[in-house]
Amino acid sequence: MKFILGRKIEMSQIFKGDKVIPVTKVQAGPCLVTQIKTLEKDNYEAVQLGFAKKRRNTKPLIGHLKKASADKEYNRYLREFKIEKSDLKVGDKIKVDIFQPGDKIKVIGISKGKGFQGVVRRHGFHGASATHGTKDQERMPGSIGATGPERVFKGKKMPGRMGGKQITVKILEVIEIIPEENLLLVKGAVPGARNSLLEITQVK
Repeated sequence: MKFILGRKIEMSQIFKGDKVIPVTKVQAGPCLVTQIKTLEKDNYEAVQLGFAKKRRNTKPLIGHLKKASADKEYNRYLREFKIEKSDLKVGDKIKVDIFQPGDKIKVIGISKGKGFQGVVRRHGFHGASATHGTKDQERMPGSIGATGPERVFKGKKMPGRMGGKQITVKILEVIEIIPEENLLLVKGAVPGARNSLLEITQVK
């Protein structure tokens, strides 16, 4: 099973013959294995990866990363991938060249936050008529419930915060790899804003 952490850079396009393919450029790795979770000790199996660099660490984080010699690098993001019987060891590096063009992958990211939005943008409501006495009601949600229950049912589509949620996009294709620049070119769009963190996993 192949997996890596990356950072979304931008969308672009490449040419394959006379066809134009939309791609997303992802800076994938290098990542460092910072911890191995086992059934005996942790009751589940997983590999923890560290990616990117930040200036300051807390003392608990420094102690956690000391065994992998990652207290000064690969300390910005720590994420786990649940796998069984891995040959990886603490301190191993994972680079973008583990993937090959044509590999199918799954990408997990946080969607762009759009703030507090009304029902027209958030849920696609049609809105009310602008005439026949409907004063200032064009983008209102309308009735949110009958008087009988005397409450609003859970799950009712209403205004609220939009975006900023974890999104998973499955069965994307790796188009090209540029190992010298740690770049992964993925066909199509992936969730998140520029420079946001992505979890990339191979799909069998």
